[in-house]
Amino acid sequence: MNRRNVSWIYFVRVFMATYLGAVKIASIFSFRKKHQPRKKEALDVLLTGNFYSDNWIYAQLRPLVLSQKTKRIRMVAENTVPDLPKVEAIYPPDRLSRWVGRDVARLLTFVWLGVTTRPDVIGGFHLLVNGMLAILLGRLTGARSLYVCGGGAREAAGGGYACENKIFGRLGGPDAVIERQLLRAVSQADIVVARGQRTIDFFEGRGVNTHFYVVPAGIDGSRFKPATVEKEYDLALMGRLTEIKRVDTYLRTIALLSREYPRIRAMVIGDGPLRGSLENLAEELGIVGSVDFLGHRDDVDLLLPKARIFVLTSDSEGLSQAMIQAMLCGLPAVVSDVGDLKELIEEGENGYLIKDRTPEEFAGAIMKILGSGQDRVQTMSSNARRVALRCDVSRVAETWDGIFEDG
Repeated sequence: MNRRNVSWIYFVRVFMATYLGAVKIASIFSFRKKHQPRKKEALDVLLTGNFYSDNWIYAQLRPLVLSQKTKRIRMVAENTVPDLPKVEAIYPPDRLSRWVGRDVARLLTFVWLGVTTRPDVIGGFHLLVNGMLAILLGRLTGARSLYVCGGGAREAAGGGYACENKIFGRLGGPDAVIERQLLRAVSQADIVVARGQRTIDFFEGRGVNTHFYVVPAGIDGSRFKPATVEKEYDLALMGRLTEIKRVDTYLRTIALLSREYPRIRAMVIGDGPLRGSLENLAEELGIVGSVDFLGHRDDVDLLLPKARIFVLTSDSEGLSQAMIQAMLCGLPAVVSDVGDLKELIEEGENGYLIKDRTPEEFAGAIMKILGSGQDRVQTMSSNARRVALRCDVSRVAETWDGIFEDG
């Protein structure tokens, strides 16, 4: 470990100690009543988070809109928030963004609204640092704090070093002290929403004691559905093109499959900082003619039914929204056995979980499906949709009703 990393680790430890001290002080001077009665009326909710696609934020907000327990949802964001009933999009002032940067400006706007408007629920998507700030504001204002853990255990594991966060991502490796500090922070949340039980097991196994709930993203099953269209692609991968998605493994898998299936076709839906290097890798592997990089698309509900199998090669995930959408479209899924992906996979029935995340293992599972008879593939397709319907937006809205009713 170099000197710079050591200095940064100590800086983050001090930052976290200061934050935990602030949470404790806020709790002492909080406006929260110790025996506050459960509210019967609909709730005013204030949220913030980072997102890279309309589909992602839509799947988070739509179930809350449909919940009978919410009356207003204010979303503080940098990117454009979809136009939805009950939802008020709030963007940081341009002058503030130019002065301190867009991300800091968003967080400052979030704090200002939390303190001045006193919503019933204050929430953040992902722990670092939106969830942490929501927890602090909840303690200070008396609102219920909500932390939505969309990225799974990696948001706290090892001190959050594997997350795409400017502060914690610079740690360079796991740090047990910072992990314990983050776990203490999560313990202060009133409500923690995870995408699957594996994430909850991680937190509870490390002594975190709070109210946990499993809530997937809410996907519209009437929009994402099988379609009678030509199968132009054998494989589909969808996601932001970053290191943690390991799209290089997907490309190497395609290269292996092309030996057995010379006419194999695959698509990559999504964009990101690694797109150029991944396109170069496809050329090096000799599969340029087999892979289409489609970039960011708003018509994924029309693209996914054109593929036979969904593949996800990530090193870490929560419960992938892309996987839910693909399975609703009837695609069996071959995915990494990480995070909460196993929540929807019935091994051999609607897909496969890959423990040893090598191109060889992915290729082997994919060939099992490609080599199956038409009846078997159709059964796997039906099973994929049946299980994914657990994440239909109407069912997820009912789950939120129960959470807010619990108080």
